[in-house]
Amino acid sequence: MSGRVPPQLGGVFVHPLSYVRAERGWTYQDLVNVIARRVGNMARRREKAWRWEHWGTMPDRDTQLALAAELGVSEELLITHPWPDWLPVGDPISVDFSWDQAGSMLALNQALEKAMMDRRGFMQLTGMSLTAFATDWLNVEPTQLLSVLRGGRITGEFVAQIEAGLPRLRLLGDNYGGQRARKLLDAELGMVVEVLEKSSYTPAVAQRLHGLAAELGRLAGFASFDAGLHSAAQRYWVAAVHSAHAAGDRAVGANILKSMALQCYDFGKFADFLAIARTAYESAGDVTPRTASMLAVRLARAHASVGDTAESRRLLGIADTQFERGLREDDPSWVDYFDEGEFHAQVGMCHLDLGDLLRADSHLDKALKHFSEVKALDQTTYLIMQARVQNDLGNADQAGDLLNQAVPLVEQVPSQRNVNRLLAAHDRLPEDTRRSDLNQRLSTLMG
Repeated sequence: MSGRVPPQLGGVFVHPLSYVRAERGWTYQDLVNVIARRVGNMARRREKAWRWEHWGTMPDRDTQLALAAELGVSEELLITHPWPDWLPVGDPISVDFSWDQAGSMLALNQALEKAMMDRRGFMQLTGMSLTAFATDWLNVEPTQLLSVLRGGRITGEFVAQIEAGLPRLRLLGDNYGGQRARKLLDAELGMVVEVLEKSSYTPAVAQRLHGLAAELGRLAGFASFDAGLHSAAQRYWVAAVHSAHAAGDRAVGANILKSMALQCYDFGKFADFLAIARTAYESAGDVTPRTASMLAVRLARAHASVGDTAESRRLLGIADTQFERGLREDDPSWVDYFDEGEFHAQVGMCHLDLGDLLRADSHLDKALKHFSEVKALDQTTYLIMQARVQNDLGNADQAGDLLNQAVPLVEQVPSQRNVNRLLAAHDRLPEDTRRSDLNQRLSTLMG
């Protein structure tokens, strides 16, 4: 494992332990000193704590017990919640909102109140708390929306004006990066929630407003995810799924769950990835071929991540067949991003997870030929991933060239996920092929 720590946006807690240290004002040395006073025979080296936080190293049992005692955490919690899940990390993300309009509004307001201030760069919802939430979404039928009589009357034409701005908002992340985009998306979501709370409208308009809240919540969540603010992303997505449920739109909800699944993949939680991706695929209902293809590819990749090659390839076949059926007039607007470039990119990543490097390279190459400058974020992502493939194929020099192309794009469209990918791909290069010019550019990026 490489010892390089990806640079993080200012104030982001990269690990539950970094949150604990910040809450108590502890340096790494303070942390090991606190533990050593209880354990007695522990070497007081700050590097040990640094590795727990940045390398994923797990403290031994005695060390965990000592830290738990210092933090007032019961020994029983260590048994039921493996490291680092037992660490106290502040305000939890609630998932127990009711599956109705009132629950949707509570979820939205909580996300708006807390997500922009949430600097935790780790997932809070994992395992049963996450998969049970997705299962609830799958099994609970939407309730009928009633007309709300409060302030000024909202018409369908007003909602249409907001809906017309969604394509522009979907491009924000690709043009400006998640950290910048999330501020405007949060503001737009807040405006829709205010309309829902203070205006009157028909049930049909209410349904469209909840659909808008769902899509804006999805976008704000993905922008936060891209910025490395993973707890904030989960807050937005939980609220967005509730809004999709209130809107009675299974396809929108499935698309949000698809994003939640990808976050699990990034954290190496492959069982959760598979469970959430399967729920997204099964809950979508009667969708258009392009939507079905998008969900099938995500589920194929989830199966690939757990080594289920046969099922992954079967789903890739379904995705290919559905994609070839083309676009339809009734395609949801949010599926427009899943164009030929994105299709090949996702299939390429699936083949990479399956270990089929030649197919992965072929599909990533096709993807990059289709991405325009408008999709600079995606172009950066798949340049880096193709560099990883080329390196694994033994073409380290070509991999270095691809990474060199990616650096200015990362500077142009800041993305914590792409910074992490870039540094990881560079660290995979053989030592003797790492070029001084690329090292210098990466050092500048990290600075």
